[in-house]
Amino acid sequence: MSFWEYLGSRHQQLLTDAFQHASAVFQCMVLATVTGVLTGIATYRSAWAGNLATTATSSILTVPSLAFIGLLIPVVGLGVPPTVIALTLYGLLPIVRNAIVGLRGVDPALVDAARGIGMSGPMRLARVELPLAWPPILTGIRVSTQMLMGIAAVAAYASGPGLGNEIFRGLASLGSRNALNQVLAGTLGIVILALLFDAAYVLIGRLTIPRGIRG
Repeated sequence: MSFWEYLGSRHQQLLTDAFQHASAVFQCMVLATVTGVLTGIATYRSAWAGNLATTATSSILTVPSLAFIGLLIPVVGLGVPPTVIALTLYGLLPIVRNAIVGLRGVDPALVDAARGIGMSGPMRLARVELPLAWPPILTGIRVSTQMLMGIAAVAAYASGPGLGNEIFRGLASLGSRNALNQVLAGTLGIVILALLFDAAYVLIGRLTIPRGIRG
């Protein structure tokens, strides 16, 4: 069976797996973004706290994803829970690091001017600092998403959702007629999803970043 014939015969299952893959990555990116930005806000004013946050989140990436998910299985079981925990934690580093860098890079003169017109601390953060730090934060979100697209495939090891199931089925049946088609379909599906997500981020950047501060 050719690759195109395989796609035609399995298109419904592939679309379901692709939707589950995209949904898992999107939901985990929302969790990672909220957690990462809040961590950046809490630590960017202190050098040691910022270094601690960056070191802690970077240490997570030193653990191989397959081993990490395997360690989570006895604790939270199979399926969605280990997938969500692993993807959220793996997605933190670029967001935390870029949030800290972006917030520290805001011109102090602008913050002083906002203070001078009576803005409170939370108001300065919401209306001055975070908008100016948004371009690097968005870059961190884009990097995290590309990472998680690939890592999410490993979640199939723990019976997680997504296109990784197609890849693992192909690897488990190497030598069979459709093994290569399964691996290729899963891999290409992940690549296409990554490109679509990145295009969406480019559009978000154009809509939310003023032209004057757009990199």
